[in-house]
Amino acid sequence: MGKPGSVSGEDESFVFKYCLSAVAAGVAETVTFPLDITKTRLQTQGEIAAHLAEASGKKPPPYRGMIRTAIGIVQEEGISRLWLGITPAVLRHVVYSGCRMGFYEYLRDHVLKKDEDGYFPLWKSIVGGLSAGAAAQFIASPTDLVKVQMQTEGRRLLEGKPRRVKNTLHAFRKISARYGVLGLWKGWLPNVQRAAIVNLGDLTTYDSAKHFILRNTSLHDNYVTHALASICSGLVAASLGTPADVIKTRIMNNPSLYKGTIDCFNKSVKHEGFFSLYKGFIPTWSRMAPWSLTFWLVYEQIRRLCGTSSF
Repeated sequence: MGKPGSVSGEDESFVFKYCLSAVAAGVAETVTFPLDITKTRLQTQGEIAAHLAEASGKKPPPYRGMIRTAIGIVQEEGISRLWLGITPAVLRHVVYSGCRMGFYEYLRDHVLKKDEDGYFPLWKSIVGGLSAGAAAQFIASPTDLVKVQMQTEGRRLLEGKPRRVKNTLHAFRKISARYGVLGLWKGWLPNVQRAAIVNLGDLTTYDSAKHFILRNTSLHDNYVTHALASICSGLVAASLGTPADVIKTRIMNNPSLYKGTIDCFNKSVKHEGFFSLYKGFIPTWSRMAPWSLTFWLVYEQIRRLCGTSSF
């Protein structure tokens, strides 16, 4: 129930929910972004090494781990490079998170609907999470493409390669000029697949875990419950989404190198083994855990301050 005179219940519009989640997503993305660029560099590291080794006939250099990759970025490129690509990243989450939250709540409240006892069954939550994540990511895919290409610019410059993009707007223009407007959706399929799975892990797990805790423990609907549910959602989302995230990142970084999702999957496993699909899992989970924690705590707090119902 909302406070008197506030926006709540059926009066909550899609735009209202979109704005609340967009603000929370922007805060969470800014705080955890250095972990995201570390993850992206790790995911493309094996791809670059294998490509160079194949061309030169030499043994590929040893992999850097998560910490060494982060330190390497700071030492070789400067600490500010840990936030390289933050503009399209925040833009992406403003679009993606705003849409996914609005879509999910609309599906939950108006399409799939809760049971008579007010409980939202797990199977409905799964359907809602997958659908909301896929639809939101398709809309936000161009911003993700630009973010990935900007995040790999520092490494390209160190390798003596020319700069591909100068800033976010230039990246949008260059990609559109080279591939056409539809080129902004390069890698959209693995991107949407990954988002649907991650959203299943994040939204579905958070919603289910939160209400399970409220129904089966003495805890109340406060930051403690929100924190516990968000920790669960971050772990599940990282476990389910890392393979799709690796494939998505590689296709977006080198769209001309792969024919599609299956080709990227096959080449990655062939050259680097199956567990290459879990490259960057630690930074992915290390980022998703604080991202989920930050997002859900901020989001629930904003809803409370606005006098609207809890998620």
